[in-house]
Amino acid sequence: MSGTPARTTDAATATEVVCLGESMVTFLPSQPGRLADVPSFGRGIGGAESNVACALAAAGHRAAWVSRVGADGFGDHLVEAITGYGVDTSAVRRDPARPTGIYFRTATDRAADVHEVAYYRAGSAASAMSPDNVPYEALLAGRVLHLSGITAALSADCLALLRDLTAPRPGRPLVSFDVNHRPGLWRDGAEPSVLLDLARGADLVFVGEDEAEEAWDVRGAEAIRAALPEPEVLVVKRGSEGATVFSRAAFSHAAGADSGTGADSRTEADSRTESGAGTDSRADAVTVVPALRVDVVAPVGAGDAFAAGFLSATLRGLPVRDRARHGHLMAAAVLTVPGDLTDPPARAHADALAALDDGAWGRLRLGPGWTGEDQEVRTT
Repeated sequence: MSGTPARTTDAATATEVVCLGESMVTFLPSQPGRLADVPSFGRGIGGAESNVACALAAAGHRAAWVSRVGADGFGDHLVEAITGYGVDTSAVRRDPARPTGIYFRTATDRAADVHEVAYYRAGSAASAMSPDNVPYEALLAGRVLHLSGITAALSADCLALLRDLTAPRPGRPLVSFDVNHRPGLWRDGAEPSVLLDLARGADLVFVGEDEAEEAWDVRGAEAIRAALPEPEVLVVKRGSEGATVFSRAAFSHAAGADSGTGADSRTEADSRTESGAGTDSRADAVTVVPALRVDVVAPVGAGDAFAAGFLSATLRGLPVRDRARHGHLMAAAVLTVPGDLTDPPARAHADALAALDDGAWGRLRLGPGWTGEDQEVRTT
């Protein structure tokens, strides 16, 4: 992994995470049912990478979002809404010739047969992002650059941009990549190999066990690691079963966590299981972290929230187990509200829950309102 480049910006104000990707105005149904039957919609925002930026900013980190939006009212709304979460949007560019993307969705689970999503994003301003029109000085200004496979599917120019950003370069920040396989966005059938290539160029990769099987015909966490040996950290999300994290023994303080934050200074090597991982710096520590039991209100945005929680704990230098637990907690915050975004639990509250012993962690059950510090967290 390349080191973080030297910067003249004061450490107290330096960007921690830069997220690149399309965000769209989302129209949320006023009631369950087919899109044809829903009488009205409420307006929100949605985009995997901007969701991560908003969640990190809400959790107290200095996050930036880089993208392109149309010179239209929807673009105004996106920039204002994302800025409202505390995200730096100064590097977002306006495109006078292309519109801001929008989409409509039903209220039902994305995994259900009755779920519908209608995208109006073809030819959007974000789909025109390329190595020639995106400000690299902003993209490389943080300790972490977070990308997703969704961007690669938007256009050939967007794919070229992601190929360039995941290629080795002197002094690049830690590159985080969420595979985010979306078959409906691809038109040429080439996405499985493209996403695998991009993931291989990243330092930290998030991938669902189900999407790895769908995209690459690879089954199980160990097989996914065999297909992706290059990333220093690989997080395999296994739905209700939890997450399995593969991390290099020598991969500590990956994002340059500040020693003065009071964070636990242990490395991934300290979190290795009894699997017998050796002292070879290329050997994996394998950490399995069960998911939480959650009373789900709406199953949207959980993957982005998990990534934000994991990145937040990574920035703080927490051990791998706690990074995954913070991912689960951030996901639980989103799962217990109707939309893609919500205020995360206070840091002290989340830290206390992440520090529970295995038995107490397994007995947690989180429902609506659990993120409030005055709320009692249930155990069973």
